[in-house]
Amino acid sequence: MSAHERREARTNPRRRAEEAISGRRVAFLGGGKMGEALVSGLIRSGGRAVDEITVTCRREERARELAERYGVATTLSNPEAVSWADTLVLTVKPQDIEVLLAQIGSSVRPQQLVISFAAGVRTSFVEKYLADEVPVVRVMSNVAVLVDEAMSVVAPGSHAQERHLDVAEELLGYVGKVLRLPEVHLDAITATSGSGPAYFFLLAEAMIEACILLGLSRDVATELIIQTMLGSARMLRDTGRHPVELREMVTSPGGTTIAAIRVLEETGVRAAFLNAIDAARRRSAELAQGGEEDDR
Repeated sequence: MSAHERREARTNPRRRAEEAISGRRVAFLGGGKMGEALVSGLIRSGGRAVDEITVTCRREERARELAERYGVATTLSNPEAVSWADTLVLTVKPQDIEVLLAQIGSSVRPQQLVISFAAGVRTSFVEKYLADEVPVVRVMSNVAVLVDEAMSVVAPGSHAQERHLDVAEELLGYVGKVLRLPEVHLDAITATSGSGPAYFFLLAEAMIEACILLGLSRDVATELIIQTMLGSARMLRDTGRHPVELREMVTSPGGTTIAAIRVLEETGVRAAFLNAIDAARRRSAELAQGGEEDDR
């Protein structure tokens, strides 16, 4: 490899990911909404060709639907998909993860990578069902994967190395933004970006209802609030300014905005968000499978 190629491999996530495992074949074990969203994003972006993807489903009808919609291979057999793939993406619901792991555990090879999307299921729980040295990466993503704007966080298990995180980061990068953090932070991530879309949807719902109360039609109210939220989010992202600074840009002394902000502060909205997010974190920890996390 030339010096230029080595430099590109260090700086190009896709190149690093391609070199991290023996091949590009990805099996999505679970053909539900999350699995379909990831498959759709990978194909749409050119991240994987259709012949590099297979999806497992519980029902023959669902398998046919995905095969016809995306042109990918589908199967009802999880072990069959495991034997074919280089990377295994577990996209079943958390309550189904134990059954899935029992089915595939003896088939997974140390040369493969296991990426788990099962919310609240720690890497130690997954690793119990697999052979020694199988690398596991845990992912916490959110519903915005459906529109390629997900916020995903990847955390390594005890056998996962940087090259395995490269693979997970490359796959998720096609459907949004990706960060790497130790697994000890995943309950906090679940409570913030994982559950976060619901908080924004609730806020949007409340603001739309306020518009209707003020005499606007629902269609007009919805368009106003969606565009306002979208524009505000882009300002946060693109300007790099602190939220306080941006808020002060629209908060004139003695004006309408400061009157509204005062009411929100008096009614404890800020404290309510802090308490709600902490409650979600605690609930995430209660539901977690796999025992206590360490500080890796």
